[in-house]
Amino acid sequence: MASYTIPHAVGFVANDAPRIVSSRFDHPDSYTLERYLATGGYEGVRAALARTPVEVHSEVREAALLGRGGAGFPAGVKWGFCPPDVWPRYLVVNGDESEPGTYKDRLLMELDPHQLIEGCLIACYAVGLSQCFFYIRGEMALAQERVTQALNEAYEAGWVGRNICGTDFSVDIIVHCGAGAYVVGEETALIESLEGNRGMPRLKPPYFPAAIGLYGRPTIVNNVETLANLPWILRHGAAAFTAIGTPSSPGTRMVAVSGHVQRPGVFEIVNGTTTFRDLIYGADYCGGLRPGRELKAFVPGGGSAPWFTPAQLDLPFEASEVGPQGSMLGSGAVMVMDDTTDIPAAALTLTKFYAHESCGKCVPCREGATWLERVLRRVCDGTGTPRDLELLMDVGASICPGDFPHAAVPERGLEPKPFPYQMTTICFVGPSAFAPVHSAMTLFGDEFEARVAPNAHLDGTHLDGGHRDEGQPSESAGLLRAGQVTDVTIRV
Repeated sequence: MASYTIPHAVGFVANDAPRIVSSRFDHPDSYTLERYLATGGYEGVRAALARTPVEVHSEVREAALLGRGGAGFPAGVKWGFCPPDVWPRYLVVNGDESEPGTYKDRLLMELDPHQLIEGCLIACYAVGLSQCFFYIRGEMALAQERVTQALNEAYEAGWVGRNICGTDFSVDIIVHCGAGAYVVGEETALIESLEGNRGMPRLKPPYFPAAIGLYGRPTIVNNVETLANLPWILRHGAAAFTAIGTPSSPGTRMVAVSGHVQRPGVFEIVNGTTTFRDLIYGADYCGGLRPGRELKAFVPGGGSAPWFTPAQLDLPFEASEVGPQGSMLGSGAVMVMDDTTDIPAAALTLTKFYAHESCGKCVPCREGATWLERVLRRVCDGTGTPRDLELLMDVGASICPGDFPHAAVPERGLEPKPFPYQMTTICFVGPSAFAPVHSAMTLFGDEFEARVAPNAHLDGTHLDGGHRDEGQPSESAGLLRAGQVTDVTIRV
């Protein structure tokens, strides 16, 4: 299998594997209506309109198309959650891709926006929707421009608007640009932002979007890549889609690989069968690590996923395989760390991001994530003590009580803890701040211990500058565990 880069598709690496959503990337004008129509574009909508909405919905169910935004929930099943005879309903496209290491949706919007538009039309027809909203991340200027241009072309050509293809099916699509908040990637926070409010997640229940979503009406929220698969499925059929990959993870998926590999980029891989070893070391994918270096760890599903080690390289991109081994596939981003990586510093980089992106609605996230960053920074700076390592786990327990998922470490006799985790927060941002801390300390605890060992004699000093008896937990740590601390300054 040969791999190659495409000059106008910066960041994408193509090969001979099946390509469902990136098939037009080779064309310099892939984003235009002319090229889209010349390569089978909008034939999926024609095929859908020749059938009943129920038949189209059933086809998507049979295809077992899993959501590509992180949760991996079947799209056809999600569509069925809308309560019957409740109108109007809305479709919201989640284009607020912001998970660290993830940039595949951006490429889909920039290089094939008509495919996304057609996917939206098919979804709207199947579920009985007449209004769709594109929510695109604020920093993605080119994606905004390309989607808007494509939407204007589609309106002018009659593919969007009233009486599409001479039928009584009509859809309006609106482009909305966000302001760059990570938490808006969570579907209820996205809906809040779309309504003009501050992007903060809603309580579920009762605010499951399929029941109570945008403007209080039933709302389907789908990821960009999820919808981009629909034109191919309607053109070729569910059987052709499920023939690729595995029965529980059919089709292909876009995966972004970053870090210490020879060829980082976005790859369209066969879902369910491609392993992490294939992706990282395969000559047709990343081509291995930098010369002379060895793999130390990798993050399998975006910055919020628990880490893996070389012991998990042979796991496939299959949620049912990855979950029991202690992590998740998430947003389709693999971050590779070789043996030169400073593990505590790598954990701090990710934790700092999530602490900054906390919307502030949940106390454990707002306070806990900030404390994680502060204490971990102290450890990385060389001024931490062994008790700080206990404090990090105490703070994490206030966000995620119980056993947090982690990978197995065979040489240490450490068994895996399955994904998912418990959490005291409304959404995943708080646990995301703890995931890199817990993974790094669990898998590479010796690096943390080496950082704090020179300061072991300082453990008698209380966080507020006083002293306590050896072995007695600090009052601050206890309050953190209970989620009661709201404004604490750590003095070193």
